[in-house]
Amino acid sequence: MTLLPETARRVDEIAARAQSQGRVPSLALAVVRDRAVLHFAGAGENPRPDPKTQYRLGSITKTITATLVMQLRDEGFFALDDLLYRHLPGTPIGGVTLRQLLGHVSGLQREPDGPWWERNPGGDVERLLGGLTYEKLTGPPFRRYRYSNLAYGLLGAVLARVTGQSWPELVTKRVLDPLGMKRTSYHPVEPFARGYVVHALGGTPHEEPRPDTGAMAPAGQLWSTVTDMAKWAGFLADPAPAVLARETVDEMCSPVTIGDLESWTAGHGLGPQLFRVGERVYAGHGGSMPGYVSHLAVHRRSRFGVVAFANAYGFAGDDGIKDLSLRTLTAVLDGEPPAPAPAWHPPAPPRGEAAEICGRWWWMGREYDIAPDGDDLAMTGPGHHTRFRREAPDRWRGVSGTNEGETLAVLRGPDGAVSKIDIATFLFSRNPWDLA
Repeated sequence: MTLLPETARRVDEIAARAQSQGRVPSLALAVVRDRAVLHFAGAGENPRPDPKTQYRLGSITKTITATLVMQLRDEGFFALDDLLYRHLPGTPIGGVTLRQLLGHVSGLQREPDGPWWERNPGGDVERLLGGLTYEKLTGPPFRRYRYSNLAYGLLGAVLARVTGQSWPELVTKRVLDPLGMKRTSYHPVEPFARGYVVHALGGTPHEEPRPDTGAMAPAGQLWSTVTDMAKWAGFLADPAPAVLARETVDEMCSPVTIGDLESWTAGHGLGPQLFRVGERVYAGHGGSMPGYVSHLAVHRRSRFGVVAFANAYGFAGDDGIKDLSLRTLTAVLDGEPPAPAPAWHPPAPPRGEAAEICGRWWWMGREYDIAPDGDDLAMTGPGHHTRFRREAPDRWRGVSGTNEGETLAVLRGPDGAVSKIDIATFLFSRNPWDLA
């Protein structure tokens, strides 16, 4: 698949203008889909952008840390509602949960103690934990969204504590290797873009240090390329079961909190950030480290995504890398025709209990239809669409849609024939005049 020429030209224009107006030495912008780069637009000369050149991810790293947390949750190492002290005993802030740390609603302050961790060599976990005091909690959990790098340092400490392996080992073994992300690394590997602060007065670039952030690495250490981030965007849109089940990634991308209560354009899930642009919601994350800014955004339904890197600590002017990324993804979705609907094929006739349930049903004078959908049943009607899956005789469970999680119970008369169905106490009848 390739982009339409008009869309590709628009992406090239966005990249060139952003690099020039933002005064960044190098900018890499890519449209991705299904783990591949569809279109790459580079601008700048220091270095000349390339899909295989590493840039620093910054906080995009948090989505990988969150994936590790969810993997271990699914494997039974812990529950998301475990209190922190259960895994890091003795901490004065142990009353927050892993879920609250993941979603930035723990009330924990933004940064750890000591010198600015992003620009200085980091200490070990014991040093990180030793700097914790009760005063690090700025308020009760869930009072409001408060982004916290410290929270992800602590999640990394939990991962190491429960597995006996270091965070870099876990990242490589459990995420990078299974997804084939060979150019994503803990330390930069040539070729990589040097990072700069471009001074507002005169535009002079000053190269920034690239420290090992130690115990804070789970919050922002990793380096990667456009090519590898295309694989990561593909994973968020269409999960690889070897890494994480689709249901778990769906859970990660569901909102935990809204970041801006006035406009509702930004939120946070269990790791990914959420961005609403018009009627669309994108999942992904932004990142920054001294010398670098980055952004990844994915429209999960269409599987289109955008990866953006720049080797400067921020853009000149009002727009930043997030605006660039979201503007690009929106332009692509507006410009590209939607994928055609899959061809219709008549369903196989329902068998057994499903055959007794399929057909027309009525509730409160409204008509509903149940039809076979593979081995499941699809129920449609006014404001209603639910997919049900059989879990026992005369018992079906909603697995998606309006009544997800609710049960459909088959009610039978004295002769054993189906008389009604009961969905969460709502009784549906074959008789349109039966309102009982």
